[in-house]
Amino acid sequence: MLILTRKIGESIAIGDQIKVKVLEIKGGQAKLGIEAPAAVTVHREEIFNRIMEENKRAAAGVDQDLQTAARLLGSQTVTNSHAPSPGITKHESRGKANTLGR
Repeated sequence: MLILTRKIGESIAIGDQIKVKVLEIKGGQAKLGIEAPAAVTVHREEIFNRIMEENKRAAAGVDQDLQTAARLLGSQTVTNSHAPSPGITKHESRGKANTLGR
């Protein structure tokens, strides 16, 4: 893990397309501004984890639905070649400037 110290108004760059800027520090919280291309999803970690769990449950439901359909149709084996990948399919609403700790 890389650990950096930044003051209000200072930034860090991640690659050449992502910039994270310290906007405000109050008590135990830092408000960060994130500049990233629209194709890059930005989530707070707890939201990201919830999305991943929801995707896993949805994929498991598809497999079970296919097995039920196969049983009803009398087939023994069904493969799921069109199941959704466990990647992110939803994302938080994004404005031009994203901030963490909302």
